[in-house]
Amino acid sequence: MKFIKTKIPEIVIIEPKVFGDERGYFMETFRQDLFEKHVRKINFIQDNESKSKRGVFRGLHYQLPPFAQSKLVRVIKGSVIDVAVDIRKGSPTFGKYVMIELSEENKRQLFIPRGFAHGFLVTSDEAIFVYKVDNYYSPECDRSIRFDDPDININWNFPKEEILISDKDKNAPFLKDAEIFEYTDLYGDNK
Repeated sequence: MKFIKTKIPEIVIIEPKVFGDERGYFMETFRQDLFEKHVRKINFIQDNESKSKRGVFRGLHYQLPPFAQSKLVRVIKGSVIDVAVDIRKGSPTFGKYVMIELSEENKRQLFIPRGFAHGFLVTSDEAIFVYKVDNYYSPECDRSIRFDDPDININWNFPKEEILISDKDKNAPFLKDAEIFEYTDLYGDNK
């Protein structure tokens, strides 16, 4: 596996080694020892999966402490534009984001740590999106930020009128009005 730091160092792209032949392919999608060596100590406790059609946007989602979540995300069918936004007030990269295409072809994964809002936009006819989290879902701590927040200014390179978004996400607050994190250790281990 190859671990690639992004312009926000806490967000990491992971490229697996894919072994393929005429029968298909094999790859490791997660290895605890390598992940901890190159990214951080983590204890993933749940896997999730969603299926969406072209133009569906899910996000920008996050959870507040004590249920803040890290995510390790990937696409097993189709392709998406995936985005993680730093929402840690006081962080040197506050309001900045990392954008990457995740697809069944490139087999890349993205690690999004606690303190970041996450979302994705489906660019293929259909996408199956899977991810690991290190904390359980909590409806009381669940929050969203608008995908078209002018202060974040994400260029989705996709026609806005074709984006399909839930009422909850459509009515999410802008970052300046959102309940967000202080720039502190969100893992409790001072790492």
